[in-house]
Amino acid sequence: MKVSQILQSKPVEGALTIKPGDTISKAAEMLAEHRIGALIVSEDGARVDGILSERDIVREIGKNGVGCMSDCTREIMTADVIACAPQDTVVSLMSKMTRGRFRHMPVLDEGKLVGVVSIGDVVKARIELIEQENAALTDMLHGKV
Repeated sequence: MKVSQILQSKPVEGALTIKPGDTISKAAEMLAEHRIGALIVSEDGARVDGILSERDIVREIGKNGVGCMSDCTREIMTADVIACAPQDTVVSLMSKMTRGRFRHMPVLDEGKLVGVVSIGDVVKARIELIEQENAALTDMLHGKV
């Protein structure tokens, strides 16, 4: 299974972005409103400048208190973002996410942001694939193929 197939199965196309100069407070509002765990930080909506997760916000509040909510996203975002491509396999995606210990990964097609996959998306895709393989094997065993 490919990353592009995961993106096709998602209810929302593309990725939610926030500008580097927007506040952490605005980012937290967007995360809550859309019930997601991370935003792509992007000045133009196409290039990835960074990623900001709910973990990043909580970590910053823990270090510096709630005053950080008026800081800009660029101040606490992860700037060194690891991305994947639509043609990458789910297995390679799982490996990148596990090694990097992160839950969200932007998907870039020729350097342009086309979506975001979460660890939940990856787990769901793997479960569906295993269920399909199981059904095919069961059909084979019962002579239905």
